[in-house]
Amino acid sequence: MSKSNPARVFGRKSHGTVTVIEARVHRSSARNARLAFILTAVIVGLLSAVVAASYMHPIIALFLGVLIGVPVGGIAWVLVRIWPVLRLLWWWLPEIVITTGVITFWVQVANHTPTPVTLVIVALVVGVPAAVPVSRRAIVAWTWCLIVRHRLRTCFRQFIIANQSGTLPLIVWARPTPVGERVWVYLRPGLSSADLEGRLDRIAVACHASTALVERAADGNAAYLRFDIKRREVLTAQVGSPLVDVINPDTPTTERPPAPVPTALDLPDVDTPTITLPTQPKKAAPSANGSKPAASPSPDADDVTDWI
Repeated sequence: MSKSNPARVFGRKSHGTVTVIEARVHRSSARNARLAFILTAVIVGLLSAVVAASYMHPIIALFLGVLIGVPVGGIAWVLVRIWPVLRLLWWWLPEIVITTGVITFWVQVANHTPTPVTLVIVALVVGVPAAVPVSRRAIVAWTWCLIVRHRLRTCFRQFIIANQSGTLPLIVWARPTPVGERVWVYLRPGLSSADLEGRLDRIAVACHASTALVERAADGNAAYLRFDIKRREVLTAQVGSPLVDVINPDTPTTERPPAPVPTALDLPDVDTPTITLPTQPKKAAPSANGSKPAASPSPDADDVTDWI
């Protein structure tokens, strides 16, 4: 008769249970929690004992350091131990806030108004945003942001290996853009932007988009990335021009014949310009004895013999 292991929600998978945190993350958080407890307790205890030794006996100061260091180390252990759960809550924080707000609104309205009034209020709250195109598009865009955050987390868990402990990157935030969604992600050690560039087509498929791009969100931090999920092209869309409203509709239309388009160029009809080069004075030939000939006086020069 084999012994059945107790069902555990955090860590190992068992029959009939759903694993919230994987076993690797569970073991890694336990190891990090123990290290955080030891380091925090020792450092805080020693610092407290050194400070207290200036005001009391060293032995009493040592006991006081232990009393201060152990609780502070316990707080560090709790924070590190529940960090996977806090990160899981961060992933689902928008959905939790929206669901809590909707349920609270429904309970308050149902408790303070009659049933017909409650139904009318709910119909207005739901129907008016759905009927107005601007609000409807905004709601759909923000809904896709929530979906893309979880789809990116699925990509990191399924086919993008972060590190040996299985820690996933932190998806910070997402907002809609004219072409899709923009998501900011903080990578953990073990990943870089170069590892993601070869998987952008698979990320686009997982996010139900046409293309996906990744680039640094900050020049001084290589771990802070920005994903651009594109679903449509806005450059090819038809945009209405405000100049149409300026034109008077009563203005009569004037038919203008199109200007003839030249098809060939007749070179003989083009006048060739005449270019005249300046004449240069001829150089005199040297004399027989090799001496340079005397320069001939210029006709415009003054006759010096008249002054002698």
